[in-house]
Amino acid sequence: MNARNYHVAATEIDRDATADTLRHLIEICKDGEHGFKTAADDAKDGELKVLFLRYSKQRASFVRELEAHVVDLGCDAKESGSVSGSLHRGWFNLRAALTSNEPHAVLAECERGEDSAVAAYREALEKLTDAASRDLVSRQFTTVLATHDDVRARRDRAIASSKN
Repeated sequence: MNARNYHVAATEIDRDATADTLRHLIEICKDGEHGFKTAADDAKDGELKVLFLRYSKQRASFVRELEAHVVDLGCDAKESGSVSGSLHRGWFNLRAALTSNEPHAVLAECERGEDSAVAAYREALEKLTDAASRDLVSRQFTTVLATHDDVRARRDRAIASSKN
């Protein structure tokens, strides 16, 4: 293999690896979108309902951005791997928390889902090498982290108020 063919092959491998990493974030964001929507649908507290809907829409927007970027890379944005169609760890116990009708339990499960998102974004930032992908993921990560911290703070306040 000559140097030019090696560069083309390496570029294709990098592009495919980048697309795979971004597809994983797409699935994480879809999980968050669904999880927050489910929490909003069942929330008894009006403020939490509005908050969860806002976060669900935020994740839907992230999905669209990530999918467009994968297409811009020349790849298919649809997940072909085994994670497609299944909720990731972190959002599994949301239904049980919703039936308890305890805001702190729902917030705790939402935070657990956000823990998964934060970890996935950190891992993606470690893997991504091209500037455009890193910039997009870094910008989204800042928002994901802020969402996580907000959910955690609300959970902590709900726990404190339930003890009073």
